[in-house]
Amino acid sequence: MIGKAREPGKASRGEESRRRTVGLYLALGVLCLLAVGALLGRPAPHWTWTRFRTAIAADQVERVEMGPHSVSGVRKLATGDKSDARFAVVRVEDPDLVKELVTHHVEVSGVVERDFSSWMWMVASLALLWWLMRGAGAMSGLRGGMLAPGQSRARIYAETSVGVTFDDVAGVDEAKDELREVIGFLASPDRFRAIGGRLPRGILLVGPPGTGKTLLARAVAGEARVPFFSISGSEFVELFVGVGAARVRDLFVQARAIAPCIVFIDELDAIGKVRGVGPLSHEEREQTLNQLLVEMDGFDPATGVVLMAATNRPEVLDPALLRAGRFDRHVLVDRPDRAGRVAILKVHARKVTLDQSADLDAIAGMTAGMVGADLATLLNEAALLAVRHGKRSVSTLELEEALERVVAGLEKKSRVLTASERARVAVHECGHALVALALPGSPAPRKISILPRGVAALGYTLQLPTEDRFLLTQSELEDRVAVLLAGRAAEEVALGEVSTGAQDDLIKATEAARHMVTSYGMSARVGKVSLDAPPTMLGMPSPGSEHGAEVARIIDEEVRRILDEQHARARHLLAGDPKLLGEAAALLLERESLSGDDLRALRDRRAHERVAS
Repeated sequence: MIGKAREPGKASRGEESRRRTVGLYLALGVLCLLAVGALLGRPAPHWTWTRFRTAIAADQVERVEMGPHSVSGVRKLATGDKSDARFAVVRVEDPDLVKELVTHHVEVSGVVERDFSSWMWMVASLALLWWLMRGAGAMSGLRGGMLAPGQSRARIYAETSVGVTFDDVAGVDEAKDELREVIGFLASPDRFRAIGGRLPRGILLVGPPGTGKTLLARAVAGEARVPFFSISGSEFVELFVGVGAARVRDLFVQARAIAPCIVFIDELDAIGKVRGVGPLSHEEREQTLNQLLVEMDGFDPATGVVLMAATNRPEVLDPALLRAGRFDRHVLVDRPDRAGRVAILKVHARKVTLDQSADLDAIAGMTAGMVGADLATLLNEAALLAVRHGKRSVSTLELEEALERVVAGLEKKSRVLTASERARVAVHECGHALVALALPGSPAPRKISILPRGVAALGYTLQLPTEDRFLLTQSELEDRVAVLLAGRAAEEVALGEVSTGAQDDLIKATEAARHMVTSYGMSARVGKVSLDAPPTMLGMPSPGSEHGAEVARIIDEEVRRILDEQHARARHLLAGDPKLLGEAAALLLERESLSGDDLRALRDRRAHERVAS
C-alpha cells in the first residue's frame, strides 16, 4: 500500500527513526560482546620457553595444560606472594617435556584451544557488515537492502506526486487522444466492463529519442490520479541469472496489490530484444524477457493494472512481445510539426521570463526536425545567455544565439586561426552561402560565420528551413548536393587550390548521392529499384550486399557522376561573378559574421552594377 508520496530511494521519517534505533542497539551489542571477550579472554603473563624449563627444574610449577600451540599453567607461590600464579608460553618442540613434568610431579592435562576474543571479533564484524549492507540497500532504494536483490527497484509515485498532466505535454496531440481512453478506464472501469470491453494488455510508446514518451506516460497517471510505477529496462538485468526475472515477478505483485495503477517500463529494448540472435545473446536478459511474457499472459487488465512501455528501437523487439495479447497497441510519439513546436516552446517558456520581442513562432519555424528535449535545451540556453548579457528577460537575440549553439555547437574562442586560414575559411563559407542563395531547392542561408564552433568546424553557414518538409524532389536533392560541394568549388575559383576543410562536406554529399542512387531510384542506369541492404534483426545494417559486382560498379559510377555534375554546377555559378565571391569573403573576413540579408543585399548591388555597366 502507498501512503504518503516520497522521493525514490528515500525512506519515510518513521523508517529512518527505526533504522537509527536498530543501529544504536546493534552498536551497543557489539561493544558488549567485545567487552566480554576482552574480560574472558584476558591473556596470562607470557613466559619464554627457557624460563618455563628452568621453573620445572626448580619444582616451581604446580600444574600445566598442554595445547597444540601453547602451554599454560600455574606456578607454586611462596608464602606471602600475591602475584599472578598463571602463566602461558608458546609451545616449542621438546620430546622430553612430558617426561620432565612427570619426574617433578607436575599435574599434566590436555586442552583444546579456544580464543574467545577471536570469536567475538568475528561475530561483531559480521553484525557490522550486515548493518552496513542494509543501510546501503536502503540508500539505493532497494527494499530489504543489498541482501534482497530479487525485489523490484521500481519507483512508486502516489497520485499527488506525479505532478504532470496533459497540459504539460505538447506537440503530441494524436498520442494524447489515443491515451485518453486509458485514463477513462482507470477512472471509471465499470463503463468498459458493462459492455465486455477491455483495454489492451500492453501499450507501447514508440518514437525518436527526446519526443516525450516518458513524460506522456507520467501525464496519463497524473490525469487518472492513480499510482505510477516507473522502472528502466536496464534495472531488471543483473550479473546473477534469475535476478531480473524475480524483479519482474515482484513488480507485478506490487502492482496488483495497489491497483488501479500504471506500470511503466522505460527503454524496453534493454530486456526485450530478439532472443537467441547474434553475439549479444544473454541468458539473464532472456530469462527476464520470458518472465515478462509470462506475467503479461497471467494478468487481466480488468484488475486495473495498465502496462505501458517506451522504446525508440521497435525493430529490435522480440516478436513474442509485440503479438496480440501483449504489447498490441503501438502509440507513435513522433517529432512535432511547426504548430507542435510552438506549443512545446510555450510550455517550457512558462518558467522563463520572455521579452515582448521574443517571437516563439519564428523560432519554431527555424527548428524543423527538433524534438521536445531539443526545444527545452534551446530555451534554457537562451535564459543562460540572457543572464550572461545582464538582462532580466529573454529576447529574440538570445533565442537565435541559443539556436546557433544547439545546431552548430559552442563557440571556440580559444581556437586561433592564422590570417591565411581565416581568409580560406571566409571564401569557403561564402561559396556555400552564395550557391544556396542562387538555387531555389536549397534553404536560404540565415547566417555565415568564420568563428569556430563545435569540435572541428572552423566556420559555418547556417541554413534553417522555414517550413516542414516531408518529401524532396530529385532537383531539390541535387541542389543540396551542389551547396555541399560549393565550399570546395569556391576555393578552386578564388584560391586555385583546395584544402582539407571540405572533408565533412564530401562525406555528406557522397551519402546524399548514394541514397539517390540506391534508395530513391533516381538513376536511369540503376533503375527504379532499392538496393539498400535490409537491416538485421538487431537493427544493424546487413554486412553483405544483395547485388553483384557489376551493379556495385554501376552504383559507384552513378554516385561519382552526380557529385561531378553538381560540383561543376556550383563552380559555374561562382565563376560567373568571381568579384561577388571576393567581396563577400572580404566583408565576412572584416565582420566575422554576416546575415542572410547582408549577403542578399551585396548580391543585388552586384547585379545592379553589372546591368549598369
